[in-house]
Amino acid sequence: MKPRIPPHGHMPQRTVVAREFTMRFTSTPRGARLARRLISHRLNEWGHPYTSPVKETVTLITAELAANAVRHGHVPGRDFHLRLAETDRVLRVEVTDTRAERLPAPEVPYPDGESGRGLLLVAALADDWGVAPRPAAPGKTVWAEVGLPTPLGAA
Repeated sequence: MKPRIPPHGHMPQRTVVAREFTMRFTSTPRGARLARRLISHRLNEWGHPYTSPVKETVTLITAELAANAVRHGHVPGRDFHLRLAETDRVLRVEVTDTRAERLPAPEVPYPDGESGRGLLLVAALADDWGVAPRPAAPGKTVWAEVGLPTPLGAA
């Protein structure tokens, strides 16, 4: 999917959130690693086992978004915020940082470059993703959604 900045900063919401996890992390590589690990554990607690494709996909997306928040969204003395929400149809990851002027966009990386692949992975793995201004404060929220498989027997 193509990234998009929704009009008026609206981030599309699906149905009622069944489960939610939110936490602030230090804007450091250690904070990004902790965010990834906690999302992995939370997904397992929510019934998405460690070896499930959904858990692996959402954990990888979280790792990329958290790493980008640390690398490109860092403002000294400011943390980044992570939100994981589950509805009956999707898992949604949101990472909010305080840098409003650096909007993400996937780019074809240089062949020998050390960066530039993270958002390409997010775009390839997520069913939808985008960026929106942070409500009521400077910054932005980068979000990604992964659809949940339909349970057997459900119509």
